[in-house]
Amino acid sequence: MKKGRLKEKSWEIAAILLCVIVLSFGISQKEGYHMDEFLSFELANGEFNPWIVPTQPQGRLAKFVENEIRGESFSETMGNLWSTCKDVIQNRGNSKLLSYQADVYEEPVWIGAEEFSDYITVDDKDAFNYASVYFNVKDDNHPPLHFMLLHTVCSLFRGQIKPFMGCVINLTAAVGTMLLLMRLGRQFACLFGIPDKARLSGILAALFYGLSTGAMACVLLIRMYGVLTFFCVAFFYICMQKWQHSGFEKKNFRLIAVTVLGFLTQYFFLFYCIFLFLTLAAGLLWKRRFRECLCLVRSMVIAAAAGILLFPFALSDVFSSSRGVEALENLAAGVSGYGQRLSAFLEILVSRTFGNLMWILCAMGLCCAVWGLVCLQKKKKPLAEICLLFVPPVGYFFLAARMSPYLVDRYIMPLFPFVCLWGALALVLWLGKLEGYFGNKKGIFAGTVCGICLLWQVLGLFDYDGSYLYRGYEKQEELSQEYASLPCICVYEGVGYYENLLEFTHYEKTLLVRLSELIERRDRESVASLEQAVVLVKSEADWEEVLTVMEEVYGLSLKQELLADSVHQDRIFLLGK
Repeated sequence: MKKGRLKEKSWEIAAILLCVIVLSFGISQKEGYHMDEFLSFELANGEFNPWIVPTQPQGRLAKFVENEIRGESFSETMGNLWSTCKDVIQNRGNSKLLSYQADVYEEPVWIGAEEFSDYITVDDKDAFNYASVYFNVKDDNHPPLHFMLLHTVCSLFRGQIKPFMGCVINLTAAVGTMLLLMRLGRQFACLFGIPDKARLSGILAALFYGLSTGAMACVLLIRMYGVLTFFCVAFFYICMQKWQHSGFEKKNFRLIAVTVLGFLTQYFFLFYCIFLFLTLAAGLLWKRRFRECLCLVRSMVIAAAAGILLFPFALSDVFSSSRGVEALENLAAGVSGYGQRLSAFLEILVSRTFGNLMWILCAMGLCCAVWGLVCLQKKKKPLAEICLLFVPPVGYFFLAARMSPYLVDRYIMPLFPFVCLWGALALVLWLGKLEGYFGNKKGIFAGTVCGICLLWQVLGLFDYDGSYLYRGYEKQEELSQEYASLPCICVYEGVGYYENLLEFTHYEKTLLVRLSELIERRDRESVASLEQAVVLVKSEADWEEVLTVMEEVYGLSLKQELLADSVHQDRIFLLGK
């Protein structure tokens, strides 16, 4: 970038850098992980081993690859792979691959620290193995793109799990989102007749988003929602450029590519995509741009075909998987409980964007809207562009509020930048109407108002609720390192043990067991023979009953309670003879 160009964009660069510094500080404070975040690492890095099963430590395909495919050299590995392909073609169901059996045990078995490390980290033998990621994700309820990105980062930083490894993907997506918000802010300011406020509008939109608790949560959660947010904004930006320049008839590769990538990131992308497509199609027909409408439809059909061709398991994910069926059942439930869900998601949307300032910005926007309607006959207004700006996010909100499995922020994260863009536009429109009353002091007035709003955003970060930070988990991990020479018995219900995978990479070996399985265990000798053991009891299990069983059945009594105030509500005990 030339020096003059750099100076010209100095305010934009400063705004982005400020947001990156603030978000990076948040990443540095992250200590622990949600179980879904560990699941992300497992699906990305567990070589052909999508799930951790206490009775089957190694998956069928993982065992086959280790014993039958991987050789001592690259040429030997490729030769084994070629032989396997020929065997499958010739013998099909009777081939060695398709008839191969995993080691499945009648009850939970001990799993070593190295095995747990293999589940969630990358080493030299499985780096950049995207076939494994694809295989793992086909049994999940999500498409593969984010997991492949995460696997790429982990392949660059092998043998370790650190928050930055997942958060850097989200931070990059957040920067991309802020850059697009700057462009969209400038574009809409010009459309709304205030070109002198175009640059300010773009910078405010980026700062409002980058300094919001919504962006912080989006960056901290090591899942696909940060990337999803970027693709939703990118899809809108590309559509707006084509709408403005009548560009739907040609050069639609970027439009198709972003649609496919968004689909391969998270299926909730379809919520926004469908509403924007319908709004665009209606606008093009209204403007009698029939050929462009036909080209738009063709592009979306191509994108849909490409997405399904690249990941055909998406159809079963959406229509027959447990999560997909649950979402469809939520949609079919109609208005039952809908008001409560709308209220909960609206509260999240407000708190994650502007807080109470949102109502002030809404009032500003409403005043500007009323003014626009009054003057509608005097000057042509961009009604189609306004619909494109508001209808798809609102439609996404109503659909997500009905279909989301949980009332949590991740499902509406793609809406946060749109709300911040609305807020920035409402503010500059309001400033444009009032600046005339301040004469030559209008710059001071505008600067003061914008400064107050930005200060409000920054203060909101100080009041961040700590979601996805898991402060205090570092102490729990250090405890596992301190007692790394001892075995660990994790008593859980459900799949809560996913929250502790990092700890299990330190203990000598770990037994994942339910309380009922601990009581009825046949192989009691492997536990009773221990001199000492760390017992980790998940919050769903009765820790007092666990201690009783360990003493009466296995002869291991309580020596010390190591941790009682765990961030995951775990209780950790040291037991011994």
